[in-house]
Amino acid sequence: MGPVKYINATVDRYARLGHDPYRYFHAEDAPPWAVLRKPLSDSRLGVVATAGAYVKGQVAFHYKDDTSFRRIPKAAPLEDLRFSHVTEHYLGSARRDPNSVIPLDSLRRLEREGLIGALAEDLFSCMGGIYSQRRVRDELAPALAEQFARQEVDVVLLVPM
Repeated sequence: MGPVKYINATVDRYARLGHDPYRYFHAEDAPPWAVLRKPLSDSRLGVVATAGAYVKGQVAFHYKDDTSFRRIPKAAPLEDLRFSHVTEHYLGSARRDPNSVIPLDSLRRLEREGLIGALAEDLFSCMGGIYSQRRVRDELAPALAEQFARQEVDVVLLVPM
């Protein structure tokens, strides 16, 4: 399998779903740089993946601007992870190897080995292909920030799909 032409696939998928042409976000300014306040070995690590992952028994994501998120307990068995995503061509790989998009095994090992102080009790997953940039900015991002604050997370790993 060759490289996936992600932009073309996303544009085509949104057209088939009846959306207006997909507009990728382009920041006008560079993001602010933040220096870690303490070493990773003393930090609580939060995770957000845009893979549309959820745990068996939770409700799957839907495709039309789903700005919800799912909690993935850090102790969740890999075989209980499910995936629902607008970019369907990625789902086969995610289902064969959930660690490719929710790296639970690696994160748990980093915690056991002390390379990170602690992995937050809940990791989070959302739909990566959300059409409404406004809803991501005004709904999803603040909701995730609130969850990370509740878990006293020091640093967040973003795992894009």
